[in-house]
Amino acid sequence: MSSNSFAYSEQSGGGEATELGQEATSTISPSGAFGLFSSDLKKNEDLKQMLESNKDSAKLDAMKRIVGMIAKGKNASELFPAVVKNVASKNIEIKKLVYVYLVRYAEEQQDLALLSISTFQRALKDPNQLIRASALRVLSSIRVPIIVPIMMLAIKEASADLSPYVRKNAAHAIQKLYSLDPEQKEMLIEVIEKLLKDKSTLVAGSVVMAFEEVCPDRIDLIHKNYRKLCNLLVDVEEWGQVVIIHMLTRYARTQFVSPWKEEDGLEDDEKNFYDSDDDQKEKTDKRKKSYTMDPDHRLLIRNTKPLLQSRNAAVVMAVAQLYWHISPKSEVGIISKSLVRLLRSNREVQYIVLQNIATMSIQRKGMFEPYLKSFYVRSTDPTMIKTLKLEILTNLANEANISTLLREFQTYVKSQDKEFAAATIQTIGRCATNISEVTDTCLNGLVCLLSNRDEIVVAESVVVIKKLLQMQPAQHGEIIKHMAKLLDSITVPVARASILWLIGENCERVPKIAPDVLRKMAKGFTSEDDLVKLQILNLGAKLYLTNSKQTKLLTQYILNLGKYDQNYDIRDRTRFIRQLIVPNEKSGALSKYAKKIFLAQKPAPLLESPFKDRDHFQLGTLSHTLNTKATGYLELSNWPEVAPDPSVRNVEVIELAKEWTPAGKAKKENPAKKFYSESEEEEDSSDSSSDSDSESGSASGEQEEEGDSSDDSSEDSSSEHKSDSESASEVGNKRTAKRNSKSKRKRDSEDGENENEKSKTSDSSNADSSSIEESSSDSESESESESESESRKVTKEKEKKTKQNINPLTKDVSLLDLDDFNPVSTPVALPTPALSPSLIADLEGLNLSTTSSVITKEVRLKTSEEKSRKIFKDYNPHIMVSTPVFVPVKTHVLLHRMSGKGLAAHYFFPRQPCIFGDKMVSVQITLNNTTDRKIENIHIGGKRLPVGMQMHVFNTIESLEPEGSITVSMGIDFCDSTQTASFQLCTKDDCFNVNIQPPVGELLLPVAMSEKDFKKEQGMLTGMNETSTVIIAAPQNFTPSVILQKVVNVANVGVVPSGQDHIHRFAAKTVHSGSLMLVTVELKEGSTAQLIINTEKTVIGSVLLRELKPVLSQG
Repeated sequence: MSSNSFAYSEQSGGGEATELGQEATSTISPSGAFGLFSSDLKKNEDLKQMLESNKDSAKLDAMKRIVGMIAKGKNASELFPAVVKNVASKNIEIKKLVYVYLVRYAEEQQDLALLSISTFQRALKDPNQLIRASALRVLSSIRVPIIVPIMMLAIKEASADLSPYVRKNAAHAIQKLYSLDPEQKEMLIEVIEKLLKDKSTLVAGSVVMAFEEVCPDRIDLIHKNYRKLCNLLVDVEEWGQVVIIHMLTRYARTQFVSPWKEEDGLEDDEKNFYDSDDDQKEKTDKRKKSYTMDPDHRLLIRNTKPLLQSRNAAVVMAVAQLYWHISPKSEVGIISKSLVRLLRSNREVQYIVLQNIATMSIQRKGMFEPYLKSFYVRSTDPTMIKTLKLEILTNLANEANISTLLREFQTYVKSQDKEFAAATIQTIGRCATNISEVTDTCLNGLVCLLSNRDEIVVAESVVVIKKLLQMQPAQHGEIIKHMAKLLDSITVPVARASILWLIGENCERVPKIAPDVLRKMAKGFTSEDDLVKLQILNLGAKLYLTNSKQTKLLTQYILNLGKYDQNYDIRDRTRFIRQLIVPNEKSGALSKYAKKIFLAQKPAPLLESPFKDRDHFQLGTLSHTLNTKATGYLELSNWPEVAPDPSVRNVEVIELAKEWTPAGKAKKENPAKKFYSESEEEEDSSDSSSDSDSESGSASGEQEEEGDSSDDSSEDSSSEHKSDSESASEVGNKRTAKRNSKSKRKRDSEDGENENEKSKTSDSSNADSSSIEESSSDSESESESESESESRKVTKEKEKKTKQNINPLTKDVSLLDLDDFNPVSTPVALPTPALSPSLIADLEGLNLSTTSSVITKEVRLKTSEEKSRKIFKDYNPHIMVSTPVFVPVKTHVLLHRMSGKGLAAHYFFPRQPCIFGDKMVSVQITLNNTTDRKIENIHIGGKRLPVGMQMHVFNTIESLEPEGSITVSMGIDFCDSTQTASFQLCTKDDCFNVNIQPPVGELLLPVAMSEKDFKKEQGMLTGMNETSTVIIAAPQNFTPSVILQKVVNVANVGVVPSGQDHIHRFAAKTVHSGSLMLVTVELKEGSTAQLIINTEKTVIGSVLLRELKPVLSQG
């Protein structure tokens, strides 16, 4: 019924129907009018609903579809808010896909991505390495300067991650951070230096790429890692290989002498082919004596050779350019076969490879002559490939193969590709120039082409013939006559201009033809191309000077036509020629030499390859392809005359760090350490010894622990991870290793019970006993039996002493009443080492006494690093709040007298513990009455404080006399942040809105501690808890008094006594949470210093770093 009535109303009322239709259209348009385009919107709405679903399966399906859209190139940016909500999903698969999406769109949607930055920071600690790496990738994709400190901390943390995949992503993030903030260069170089030492093949390529982007000139960072990179090269992923090879090519050009000096006499050898064998031998011996290749140079060439068989064209090209630039010329030939193999790849690869072959073939024809047929043109090749193959064939042409090539060229000339045909004619001309035996043959062939139907072929032939005739014009008068006849049929301007130029140059050899050609040209002068007009003017001038009787009037006619030509070049040329050849009163001295000027001998054109000048660019680079220096191109340096010191690449054997370990393990490592200490040759071993020394040491130590293993197996395991270069130095030590392993097994069986006791002792006794055992192991070379007995005695005595020290302390100390614990006057050495997370598990197994079980239980309950550190820090008597070193008198305006209607208020921070609460910052406010009347009832009104912030207000001031002043105290708990505390300062009649914002330095309380305790606490606050920067200032600003004055002026910190003149240390703790804030200023060489801040409160640490840096930098 409704539909019928609607139809009736449409028919009956025309005007109403029109209006109704308009309304209907406007109403329907959002959904209906764009129905054709609404599918994407509907899909996206569907995806949004799925992402907001409570089911993980729906979210996962949605994310798969979204990532699929991105892969197809569709825009999915409008889904960003819906996707970013799932960044904290507990489902690993969803989280991975969310991070894939965020990496793609984080740069476009920076504001929304910043909202989730805390989630990304948490994800950096995720157990899953893929999540950690993805979080770092997203973080580095948010290109906002404000998060640079966070990115810097994340990169530092990731560079020390256990997963090589995360470390690889840290190397990628370095480049992004550097492009965002180049000022971070020095800190990034430190991370790069650390990552360059990484032994993982996954990391090597990425960190070298970061090195090339950030600090390519810091060759010194490569020295110690050179041999390792050479040895890892074969196992690195393909794109990493490309980067490393290019970098090592540059490195080799700076560190080794030229290997080409030995090859200088090769050409002479070829000429003196029939010299006697004795002469040849003498020459060879001289060259051998004059040059010896550096072993590291040979190592690089040897280790890159297998990569010529790589399936990746870029790797093969990289190795080829390395051989071309740094290997002896006699060894370069091996790359030709691999490069020819790449010509079976797609056209893009062919183009680059052929360009590089074209450059190589100019200097070394012999390399590619055996593969001549590989460069024959195929009909399916694109024009760019055909042209490059022609270039290479021209470079390879010689007397032996020219006849074959000319037959090939004849076929190419008939090609339907006119550009290629023209290039072939130019190639024939170049062959005729380079090989004198075939010059006449080529010239005759080109003359035959003049009768070709194709105008472009004829035109190109004319241009090439003109160049050839310039070399020997006297012999080819007939060819010039033949070309003059072609003027009637050829229309291509370049060809016509070339014929006219040839006739003009040889006008005396063709005296009958030249005037007639000028007559014909004068007829159609106005319709000719500008290029042809210029040559007509030149021809007229030359004939005027040589045959003025016949051509005087013709020339004057042409000059008159040129005088009024539209082109100003032609008008200028006309005026110049008229003044030069037609003498009058105004003519200068030049008119006497007109004939010499116009008919001077022209040098023959030099037909050269366009690739001749490209060899100064590194092969395989963009600059070589474009033949111009591209942005970021790093030039290859010339070979040094004298090789730099090769010892910089030697890596010393680094002893294993003496870490805290159970006594039994420490004892079992002694034979391995003795094994290495006796081998003096170890330090001088070549390339890979340094890379595997720590691994082989640990392997041998573990093998010797097994009592049932045979002598042979222990020998095998000790040398398993070593390189070939080390094997010679180990031969003399194997017998010693055997004796050590036998005596070790015997000693283990005797001391089994003793080791069980040691495993139950405290951390300090373990550390002490292990250090004593290490010291005793050094003396084993003198008398093994004596050192064994002494070691056991001293260890047992040490155990007794430590137990006696522990028992009295543990009776008095309990974690249940730590808050009431007061430090005793004489500090006692506590049996607690630095508590890293790895030690907490070990602490659980320790059983000191009845009270120590309470401690272990407490530690077990609080397994996080922060809580465990706080427990042991709170009852350390060496961390105490001290009096402030300096109290600045600077005040801040709280309320201006104009705004406060005569009431002025200023505040400052007295740097004293607050009497209103131990978590509050003390603030003193000075109130001034600048009016001539009394101000009554001054008090704090409404407060607008951020969440968690508290304020203790001052008591109400009944009245303040005119010109009177009063100072009151307040306490504010800023919750360790620089957020503003907003409140109202009220009088009897008015209320004024005021704010107090604390400088970050006033959120601290100074702490007194020793240098040893400072280093201990600093060791626990590394990684994400450490931030640093480099300061540059004049040396007079780095005196101890100046540094102290500047630091304490900015921050309320205590001075830590330092035993080193170039290191200044300051310590404080935050007022609210009591977290330590450790500041170190380390003076470097010259006028630089490093500022380091260690704290759990990374935000406050970053802000303090930003405030201290400019203060320390300025004079």
